[in-house]
Amino acid sequence: MSRHDLLHIAGGTVYDPANGIDGALRDIWIAGGKIVNAPADPSVKPARTIDAAGMVVMPGGVDMHCHIAGPKVNAARRIYPEARGPDDAVRRTSCTRSGTAGPVPATFVTGYKYAGLGYTTAFDAAVPPLLARHAHMELADTPCIDKGCYILVGNNHYLMQAVKDRQPDKVRTFLAWLLGAARGYAPKLVNPGGVETWKQGAGNVSGLDDRVPHFDISPRQIIQAVAQAANELALPHPVHIHCNHLGLPGNWTTTLETMASLDGHRAHLAHIQFHSYGGGAGEETSFRSQVAPLAEYVNAHPDLTVDVGQVMFGKTITMTGDSAVGQFLHQVTKGKWLNCDVEQEAGCGIVPIRYRNKSLVHALQWAIGLEWHLLVDDPWQVVMSTDHPNGGSFLAYPEIIRLLMDRTYRADVLGQCPVEVRNRSLLADLDREYTLGEIAIITRAGPARILGLANKGQLGPGADADVTIYTPNTNPQAMFELPRLVIKAGEVLLENGEIRNTPNGKTLHVAPEYDADAADGIRDWFDENYTIQFANYTIRDDEFAPGQFAIS
Repeated sequence: MSRHDLLHIAGGTVYDPANGIDGALRDIWIAGGKIVNAPADPSVKPARTIDAAGMVVMPGGVDMHCHIAGPKVNAARRIYPEARGPDDAVRRTSCTRSGTAGPVPATFVTGYKYAGLGYTTAFDAAVPPLLARHAHMELADTPCIDKGCYILVGNNHYLMQAVKDRQPDKVRTFLAWLLGAARGYAPKLVNPGGVETWKQGAGNVSGLDDRVPHFDISPRQIIQAVAQAANELALPHPVHIHCNHLGLPGNWTTTLETMASLDGHRAHLAHIQFHSYGGGAGEETSFRSQVAPLAEYVNAHPDLTVDVGQVMFGKTITMTGDSAVGQFLHQVTKGKWLNCDVEQEAGCGIVPIRYRNKSLVHALQWAIGLEWHLLVDDPWQVVMSTDHPNGGSFLAYPEIIRLLMDRTYRADVLGQCPVEVRNRSLLADLDREYTLGEIAIITRAGPARILGLANKGQLGPGADADVTIYTPNTNPQAMFELPRLVIKAGEVLLENGEIRNTPNGKTLHVAPEYDADAADGIRDWFDENYTIQFANYTIRDDEFAPGQFAIS
């Protein structure tokens, strides 16, 4: 072990839930981009010792559900250019929140802003397969963080035909080929069957057993088929589900039915806040929280995990692969709306929005997200997210942490909302306050475990040397807004708000094995139905800088 490659973080108060460390004084040693044991030879001196006495040391943050690359993000920049923020919102020498970027910042701004919060890994949650190449170009241009993306499959014609023909082997082969060819990390379902129904001009599905036109299959069949295939392929992250009926009053019953339909398969439900609404057609008179029964189900089923999709008050822009939701939001807001399509595989809807604390619906959405954090017993099953930028920018994460750790502050913000929120949600009655250890779980260790990233979200020997050091503060928001120091892959990335290095980070993906002969039918079908040649579909290593991609 060379001293020139050795970094020592001395005497910090370490929160490393994956290794059972909850606020203990520890030294951290780093070499070769990894966490290592202390040198056996006491004569070996580190190249640098960082005095972390009195500081809080955590693994680098992991955002497992955000939208930072691909066609929907660029569509948002076109329809709402002010969402990008000024070009100089983040200069290459600073990661601080001063000069805050818009809700859809440019690629390099995105990387610097994540690093500025102590995050070192982020996953885009919805990339259409045919445009994965461009999404990967954007991810490669996003500095400072490791990244990856989930590939949309829930309304793909080939897959739906295989489900219709009751050919699970065909579903599994297609999923393996698709994830490998598009360099994806996990399969993503968005309103399965509903997007295709909308695109055929037949409205939307109203239940899990509705029939999708032409294919004569149901959303339930799609969900079960993809969940089974993902588990049989032993993917590090299971199927990632955006349930049917996002944002609609009364959708909680569909969400509960979706959970039950998984029948023991591992699964992750995304932006669960948007799927937890009671009520009926008249949302102002009946819209209410139904988190309690859903959280009770999650508490009883450890194979299920969720990220929250917390709504925060202010301007943002919604972007989704759910075309029907885009149209619905346009009708509600009466504002701009952009819908775009990608061959037969996915949908898209872009609508700017402003969440107002004086709006009963918006305030309930805010309360419902916090209820999820406070009602799920095991923090390893719930992940902090804003579904960036749908519920708000990821720059709101420090404030969310304060809302979870400080019930007095939470009550103060609730007091600025319509009184009726107290009658339609449980938030006012929830006294739970998160600890720093629990915050480390929902922002680091938990998402890393759910993603199957054994080397992320922890500080044990062999882990990636992604480390964040914070200065303690009685105001958690102030503490988490500006880390004292951020280390990425063993390099000091950020120190006192100033950039020291600009590592590019890797793009993580899977490459499941499959029978190449069994995939011949995919090529034949592809050539008959797509405008792009099959040979041009698969993303190759030589299209990107050496070492850009890493198989998980």
